[in-house]
Amino acid sequence: MVNSRFSVAIHILSLIASTKDNGLLTSDFIAGSVNTNPVVIRRISGQLKKAGLIQTKSGVSGYSLTKTPVEINLLDVYHAVQAPSELFAIHEHPNPNCSVGKEIEQTLDTIFSSVQQAMENELKVRTLEDVLQRIFSADITF
Repeated sequence: MVNSRFSVAIHILSLIASTKDNGLLTSDFIAGSVNTNPVVIRRISGQLKKAGLIQTKSGVSGYSLTKTPVEINLLDVYHAVQAPSELFAIHEHPNPNCSVGKEIEQTLDTIFSSVQQAMENELKVRTLEDVLQRIFSADITF
């Protein structure tokens, strides 16, 4: 199931990409923008770092991107912060004596897999640059 880590990760990357002074990009600063606890930011930033999307420098506060925004697709971000699980969960143990119950898992699995693949294909072609263009077309300043 998708949770808010994905959107928070995109928020973090958007801030990093759009802020000129990366020294300001402490977990406290980012947490203020996301409106969450700095611990959450550090946890998600750690996942982004492990995935090779951001980096830190020893002795210097802040984060920086390892690639340009156009090189970071949203599927990479999704995979960095979402546990490798199915997008949709199917309830367990339907009644095998029911005409619907005995077929529902296989039927939904096929449909849900197709929907998840479509979502992943769409995220693969969307980039951080696309996000930034939409943000800045709204005249938001930092």
